[in-house]
Amino acid sequence: MNEEQKPLRVAIVAGESSGDILASSLMKALKAEVADIDFIGVGGPLMQQEGMQSLFDIERLSVMGIVDVVKQLPDLLQARRQVIDYMLEQRPDVFIGVDAPDFNIPIELKLKQAGLTTVHYVSPSVWAWRQKRVFKIKAATNQVLCLLPFEKAFYDKFDVPSTFIGHTLADDIPLQNSAQQAREALGLAHDKTYVGLLPGSRRTEVGLLSEPFIKAACLIQQRYPEAEFLVPMVNQARREQFEAALAEHGADLQVTFFEGRSREVMTACDSLLLASGTVSLEAMLLKRPMVVAYKFSWLNYQLLRNLVKVEHFSLPNLLAGEAMVPELLQQQVTAESLAMQVFDHLENDQSALLDKFYQLHQQLQLGASRKAAEAVLNVISKH
Repeated sequence: MNEEQKPLRVAIVAGESSGDILASSLMKALKAEVADIDFIGVGGPLMQQEGMQSLFDIERLSVMGIVDVVKQLPDLLQARRQVIDYMLEQRPDVFIGVDAPDFNIPIELKLKQAGLTTVHYVSPSVWAWRQKRVFKIKAATNQVLCLLPFEKAFYDKFDVPSTFIGHTLADDIPLQNSAQQAREALGLAHDKTYVGLLPGSRRTEVGLLSEPFIKAACLIQQRYPEAEFLVPMVNQARREQFEAALAEHGADLQVTFFEGRSREVMTACDSLLLASGTVSLEAMLLKRPMVVAYKFSWLNYQLLRNLVKVEHFSLPNLLAGEAMVPELLQQQVTAESLAMQVFDHLENDQSALLDKFYQLHQQLQLGASRKAAEAVLNVISKH
């Protein structure tokens, strides 16, 4: 076989389930463009379905917060060395780190220094905190693929090669979504008041947000006795964790649990209480009023509080450049504050807010996976 006939070799490393979703869609888009292509790296079940032979289980990289990372640091460093050694041996045509910046960017730096082409998919929140990381990103990558427009604007200031590709969620979610259809699909009444409680997908998040969310729900139920609360949980462990908090703080609440199905649940609701993160963007794309909350452990908050450089922390507000949806952080996350915001959703017209959500959705709906694949193939052709 001559050089021209060799398959394109693409290395991808994703660090958690959200990265697995993004990377698998990118793999599909690359396969649509290139007939002969091989994938190596680290991925979850979706990436493996697309042909990835994973070096090790993706769960090994799924850690959150400075304290948890420190606890697992020896194993993370060993995993990083394993990836670097493997990539230097295999020498793929491109290495793509998907999210997990503290794990992937040092790998990208080593590989780029060794002459390999590197791409980072999903910008870290460098525009928000630890902004000096931009210089390391510039040294480590040949291209950053940005999901959000303000990220590319930030990189342009520092001459970091980057491409705004739009957001895959904006492609996946229709511009119009029917609450009644979602209620029908979930077996819910058409004419009740439903409030969604989404305290996060990680153990730490659920541990910190369950109590204030449940206590807020109790206050909401006092004013709206017919209200019911919908709680989608990512797995059985998180459900059991929330149920324990429910038994302690809100045993009389009318709660319905769902295994997954969070998008249908959010669509069915009149108002949402949710943890900050990608779920807030999803709620915006579904055109649902929300209250965004976040709490860190005391130690993590002390470590991070002076490093944050942005006025807003939720993705809808960052996209809008204004306080479009209410944000509550740390001590602000009280039952009373959460409930008051939900009362506003239930008692006042939200059409102006939903119109803004619609406009932002249109800005992000660009065919992200296809554009990501085009950007990857373009950077390979240049290096």
